[in-house]
Amino acid sequence: MIKTQNLCKSFGNSPILEDISTEFEHGKVNLIIGKSGSGKTVLLKCLLGLYPPTSGEIYYDQTLSTQMEEEDQSTLRSKIGMVFQGSALFDYMSVKQNVGFPLDMYTTMSKAEKKQRVEEVLEQVDLAHVGDKFPSETSGGMQKRAAIARAIVNHPQYLFCDEPNSGLDPSTSILIDQLLLKITKTYNTTTIINTHDMNSVLEIGQKIIYLKSGKLHWEGSNQSLLNAGNTEIQDFIFSSKLLKSMLNQGRNLG
Repeated sequence: MIKTQNLCKSFGNSPILEDISTEFEHGKVNLIIGKSGSGKTVLLKCLLGLYPPTSGEIYYDQTLSTQMEEEDQSTLRSKIGMVFQGSALFDYMSVKQNVGFPLDMYTTMSKAEKKQRVEEVLEQVDLAHVGDKFPSETSGGMQKRAAIARAIVNHPQYLFCDEPNSGLDPSTSILIDQLLLKITKTYNTTTIINTHDMNSVLEIGQKIIYLKSGKLHWEGSNQSLLNAGNTEIQDFIFSSKLLKSMLNQGRNLG
């Protein structure tokens, strides 16, 4: 579980996040959504420790992360997996080498143990057949799955994803969503995803946080979203005719 209390972040005299108090639930897929400029990326970077909060607190379980000593911060980083928007794989490394990189950084595993662990996660993301290829020799969907494999190779307690479906076709996006949901259940992680993909919201959004102008405007599950009674967020999420149709069907079923 990750919790924020009265979290604020400003750059100069410009407030970006204002008084964000919420919990990202353990063992669930938590989504951060909102229009461009709403503060989603800044919130994600504050949670990761890349941006220090201007004020407020961030807790990893019961530990106040903003007051950790350097050694404790290093330990925390070893428990975090990160999937970047552009996958951020090393071009000069094979897929296997990319996936194994966190093991070299944070563990004292033997070479044989690392090899076994890399093979295990590549099997989980259905990439065992491309382990010896370089990222440029694989598709965008494969690169994203390789990035996910790298993020989970160290058994993270916390998994962060920045726009994991960016640039992917709809069918591949669905596969990535289902993979992230499966991994969250398998590893019992606190998974936090920054996304614009409304299909992700409806399909895997176990906890949804909607930001508006740097403030927490609404939070709840994808199930409660259908009956939220919040016109603004429903207009944002159900902007297409297809999604509006789904909303109406949900109301009729209710």
